[in-house]
Amino acid sequence: MTSLTDQRRKTGAFALVGLMSLALFINYIDRGNLATGAAQIRADLDFSATAYGALLAGFYFTYAFCQLPAGALADRFGGKLILGLGAALWSLSTLLTGFVEGFAGLLVLRLLLGMGESVAFTASSKIIAGNVPRERIGLANGVIGFGYLVGPAVGTLAGGLLMAQWGWRAVFILFGLLSLLWLIPWSRVRIEEQAGPASGTAVAPVSMRQILRRRELWGASLGHFAGNWNWYFILGYLPMYLEMARGFSKQEMAGVVSAAYLVNALAALAGGYLIDRAIKAGRTPTLACKLPMAAAHLAGLGCMLAMPLLPIEACIALLFVYEVFLGLSSPGYFMIPQILAGPQAAARWVGIQNMAGNLPGIIGMIFAGVLIDAGDGAYFAAFAIAGAINVLGLIGWLGILGRIEPIDWTK
Repeated sequence: MTSLTDQRRKTGAFALVGLMSLALFINYIDRGNLATGAAQIRADLDFSATAYGALLAGFYFTYAFCQLPAGALADRFGGKLILGLGAALWSLSTLLTGFVEGFAGLLVLRLLLGMGESVAFTASSKIIAGNVPRERIGLANGVIGFGYLVGPAVGTLAGGLLMAQWGWRAVFILFGLLSLLWLIPWSRVRIEEQAGPASGTAVAPVSMRQILRRRELWGASLGHFAGNWNWYFILGYLPMYLEMARGFSKQEMAGVVSAAYLVNALAALAGGYLIDRAIKAGRTPTLACKLPMAAAHLAGLGCMLAMPLLPIEACIALLFVYEVFLGLSSPGYFMIPQILAGPQAAARWVGIQNMAGNLPGIIGMIFAGVLIDAGDGAYFAAFAIAGAINVLGLIGWLGILGRIEPIDWTK
């Protein structure tokens, strides 16, 4: 029979997960504002697609390369403090973007935004690994996934409609102010920052060298790289593609894209629940996590290759299919390192994996902009490369990763 203490711990853990999910929701709204306002911003500030790609890449440059220090800081000072500081920085960066007048100022603020947002997954993974019971870890990641995947849905719809009425500057200022409000409830939560599992079992410290020697780390990192190439390409270029290449109005674009992101978010929530159920029914974490990963890459391959070629109705249908499978796979991205690394190493593991996973934000975003300019506004090459990258994801998750089970760091 479950003790009252265990029930209180589980209740507290999921209230904590809900608040972290809200942080990731805000995180993805703030990072996606640039894509939502891309057409307006480019016209207002006279940016080429290459310059726009450089702004996207600027965010991902600091976001990717701050993952390692973010993980180390979360292990050193605790997830609560580091997540709070990061949220303050990304909120202020969003707010100040509404006042910039040129490329240089916007680039600096995108770099600061990436720096602030880099702490989100490392800090939250450390907190989940140390505070959420193992049998609920899939659902916890599903809730987190719902937060960061519904963020673009709400941000694109609300931001798109508000920008159509008020312009892009007012929306950045408004969203930055609202983001700062999250710090109020976060400052009041109490978290038992642990080096060991939630059960309180003492564990030996894990060195960075031990983490880097694990084959599982590099398989997960390659898979994360491939999955994010597709996802970030959609986040960064789909709104602009629909408006500038397919003739959508701002309102039409916002409706379609936000609906696709909402489907993605709901699928992530369902995915976390289904992974937990599968494991409880006797399936291994390896099968329960890897199957959705493989399905998402196959769907991504088909969607990306078809998007610039088929009639728009078929493209939208395939987009929704892709978003379903992507959502079902989303909990696995961080559930896998949480299971493998445990609370004593999850923050640094996620820092390394997420750094690799966010390199597409640097390489892919600017490269896509160059390809679009070189093709006089054509998107075929950018979509084709995004589709082909899915093969790397299949190799990483299925060929290199191996079994998903807790690592014995004492060996």
